[in-house]
Amino acid sequence: MRRIVAPAVLVSALLVSGCTGPGIPTPQATDPTGTANAEPIALATGLKAPWSVVRLDSGGALISQRDGGEVLELTASGDLREAGVVPGVVSGGESGLHGLAVLDDGGASWLYAYHGAEDDNRVVRMPLVGEPGSLALDVGASEVVIEGIPRASNHDGGRIAFGPDGMLYIATGDAGQRDRARDRDFLGGKILRVTPEGEPARGNPFGSPVYSIGHRNVQGLAWTDDGTLWASEFGQNTWDELNRIEAGGDYGWPDHEGFARVDDAIDPVAVWTPDEASPSGIAVIDDVVYVAGLRGQRLWLYDTAAPSIEPWPVYTGEFGRLRDVIAGPDDTFWVLTNNTDGRGSPGAGDDRLLQLTLPEG
Repeated sequence: MRRIVAPAVLVSALLVSGCTGPGIPTPQATDPTGTANAEPIALATGLKAPWSVVRLDSGGALISQRDGGEVLELTASGDLREAGVVPGVVSGGESGLHGLAVLDDGGASWLYAYHGAEDDNRVVRMPLVGEPGSLALDVGASEVVIEGIPRASNHDGGRIAFGPDGMLYIATGDAGQRDRARDRDFLGGKILRVTPEGEPARGNPFGSPVYSIGHRNVQGLAWTDDGTLWASEFGQNTWDELNRIEAGGDYGWPDHEGFARVDDAIDPVAVWTPDEASPSGIAVIDDVVYVAGLRGQRLWLYDTAAPSIEPWPVYTGEFGRLRDVIAGPDDTFWVLTNNTDGRGSPGAGDDRLLQLTLPEG
C-alpha cells in the first residue's frame, strides 16, 4: 500500500514549491478499474444501524446490524444477503450486536460476535459454514466465549479483534459504573485478552482476562506492524482519546481524562473534543491509525511513524456518522456509516459501506 504523507511534510513540500496554502489533499474515491472519481463507491446500502465490518479471504465481507442481530454477507460480486441472526441478542440503548471477528482454525471457520444479552454483554462464537456467496451461521452450535461483561443503556464497548499473537482482544465499556473502571476484578472499562476458547491468555498481567484497566468506553482496536496495540476511547465531556496500550496499563478513568501527566495513569497519545470525534472503530494502514468519528462525522488520521505530528481530519461532514473503518484491497479503505442508529440524520441509501482510496504519498 502507498505511504501516507503527514500534514507537516505536505506543508514543507508546498513551501518549497512556492505554493501559499497548506493544501492538504483529501483522499479521492476509486472505481474497480483504479480510475479516480469524485464520489466514493458504495459497496452496500440500506443497512440498519450497522456496527462492524470484517473482510473475508474470499473477497467478500460480513457486517453486523446492532438492533436486529443480523449478520449480513457482502459477496465478492457485490450482492448483500443475510447469513444469519446471532442468537440471544437483546438490543436497547447502545447495546445489541456489536463487533465481529472471524477465525480460521484447521479448515473450520468461526464467527465471533460481541452482543448484549438479557443481563450482560458477552462474546459468543459459532461455526461459519457454506461457500462464499452462501455463508451461514450455524447458530445451533453457538458457544459462549466469555460472559458477565456489564451491560447498560450506554458505555457497552463492543469491539473485538484477533491480535498478532492469535489471542482475542475485547473492548468493554464501564456500563456507567465509572468507579469500577480501575477495579481489576470488574470486566467493564477494560481491554480483555483471552484464548479463542475464552480462557485468560498466557502472560496476562493479573492472571485473569483483564489486559488493561481504567477505560471509559473503548470501541476501536488495531495493531501496527511492530505489534503495538492501539485503542480509541470515548471520553465524557472533555476529551476523547487514542491510546497506546500496554499490558497491565492503567489509563486513569474515572480519575483522569485526556492528558493528566500523573504517575498513576498512562496518558493518551492524542485527544479530541467529543464534538470533533466520539471515536469508534479504528484501522492501521501503513502505520497510520484511521479513527472513525461518530459525533465528529469525520475520519481522524494519526501517523505513528511521526508521533510529533498532530492528527488531521478528512471527509469532515461528508458521510455523516462513521462507525467503523478497515483496510480494503488495492490501496483502498472501507468506511461504515452509522446514521440510522437513532442519533444521525439518514441520507439517501443510508446506512452505507463505502470504499475510498488512500491519500497519495
